[in-house]
Amino acid sequence: MSEYAHDTVVPYKESALSKKQQVAGMFNDIAFRYDFLNRFLSAGIDIRWRKKAIKQLLKTQPKTILDVATGTADIAIMASGILKPDKITGIDISDGMLDFGREKIQKLGLQNIIELLNGDCETINFNNNSFDAVTVAFGVRNFENLEKGLSEINRVLRPGGKLVVLEFSKPRSVVVKFMYNLYMKFICPNVGKLFSKNRNAYQYLDESINKFPEGNDFKAILDKLGYRNTYTKPLSLGICSIYCGEK
Repeated sequence: MSEYAHDTVVPYKESALSKKQQVAGMFNDIAFRYDFLNRFLSAGIDIRWRKKAIKQLLKTQPKTILDVATGTADIAIMASGILKPDKITGIDISDGMLDFGREKIQKLGLQNIIELLNGDCETINFNNNSFDAVTVAFGVRNFENLEKGLSEINRVLRPGGKLVVLEFSKPRSVVVKFMYNLYMKFICPNVGKLFSKNRNAYQYLDESINKFPEGNDFKAILDKLGYRNTYTKPLSLGICSIYCGEK
């Protein structure tokens, strides 16, 4: 499996822990403020992005969905409303995030449809051809080994099943790029520190976006790993992108 620059980006550079361990610890630390900061820092636009990503699955009407790096289950909950599947399984390496997700699912009475499990994208604990669709929202940047994670997702997808990835990307326009860089380098980490006491998490966000193989580079990785009918859709002037591929 190839290594990409983003595979080596970690939240705590001085730590001897693996990227996976550091990411799990970081999300445990910020779990209690994660949903609030998502809405606040994106001015709520992230909800529109998630809906657009889920709607890529409307034609296929999947009955079983795996949500990788599910976090607090935002995508899983939204997908249950939009797609009406029989079952959604969410996996994440952060127990802190999963605990908040389970609370939300319980409050909405969705526990018969959505199940959250501690799980690692690089060793998904399900048989081959288990799911009609797989979603990953703002999670592929956190994979310790990008190709390994995407290959595992391909393994558990049924033939004809679809992967939908939602991820930050870098805007192309000079003006938008300037504003975006200002926001990511100064405003985002300071607001993150103010509300979650963890500035590292939001500095890591910026660095991991900068090193991530986005756009056609990410599409090429999906092609290389055997996905077909791959495509990419930039959102909000390129600040975010949807990537899709089929098994």
